[in-house]
Amino acid sequence: MEKFVMAGGTAIRYRDIGKGDKVVLLLHGYLHSLEVWDDFAGQLGKNFRVLAFDLPGHGVSEVMGDVHTMEFLADTAKALLDKLEVDAVNIIGHSFGGYVALAFGDKYGDMVQSLTLFHSYPGADTPERAADREREIEIVLSGRKELLTSRNPSRLFAPQNSKRYSAVIDELAQQAMLTEDEGIVAILRGIAARKDMNDMLHKAPFRQLFIFGLHDQMIDAERARDIIALHPQAKSMILEESGHIAFVEEMALCVDEVGSFIGM
Repeated sequence: MEKFVMAGGTAIRYRDIGKGDKVVLLLHGYLHSLEVWDDFAGQLGKNFRVLAFDLPGHGVSEVMGDVHTMEFLADTAKALLDKLEVDAVNIIGHSFGGYVALAFGDKYGDMVQSLTLFHSYPGADTPERAADREREIEIVLSGRKELLTSRNPSRLFAPQNSKRYSAVIDELAQQAMLTEDEGIVAILRGIAARKDMNDMLHKAPFRQLFIFGLHDQMIDAERARDIIALHPQAKSMILEESGHIAFVEEMALCVDEVGSFIGM
C-alpha cells in the first residue's frame, strides 16, 4: 500500500506492506527512493510489517530547506511512525540511510528493537571526505548533476555483478536523475555535517547487525574489517559476492540473515 502523508510538517511518500508482530523500517541510500527496496521488502513482508519511505529530498518526498541534517531526517521517520502508531521498530539503513538510522538510534533508542546497517559506517566524515561532498555540491549547483547520477549506480555493484544487474543499474540512474537538485545539495550538506556515532553504538540498548560486501568500491574490505573490530557488540558479516548493495546482489542470503536477526 502506497500513500502520501504529512510527517512532522514534511510531505512524504511511503509504503506499508506485509504483516507481523514486528515492524521493519527501511531507509534507502543516497540518490535512491523507496523503490530500491521493492524485492527485498516483498520477501521480508512475508514475516514482518515493512515500511519504506522516500527520505526528504529524494523520490517524491518534499525538500525542506538548504540542509537536511541526519537528525531532521530521523525526526521525519519518527513522525511517520507516530502517524502509523508504531512504538517499536527494527531499522534497516543502506549507506546514507544508515546515517539516518544511526541518528534515529541516538535520538529514539528506546523504541529501537534492532538496527541493521547495510554498507554504512558510524564515523563522521573526514575533512577530505567532507571536501569531496563540497565538490559534488558544486557539480550539482553548476547544472551538471548527470556527472554524479550516471556514475554512482554502477559503482554500487561488485564488478562481476554489473552485467547481470545492468537493468537495475539503469533504473537506479533514472531514480537519481529524478532527484531534485535542491534535495541533493541539502542531503550532501547534512551528510558532511553528521556526528560520529561510534560511542552511541557501544552504549546502545538495541541489537546491531553490520553487513558489508567484499567487493564494495566505497567501503573496502579492509575498512569493513576495521569497523567490525571496533564494534564487537554487533553481529557482523562481509558477503563474498556483494559490492555496495548486498540486499540486491545477494538478496536471498540477506533476507535470511536479516529475518533471523530481527526475529530473535
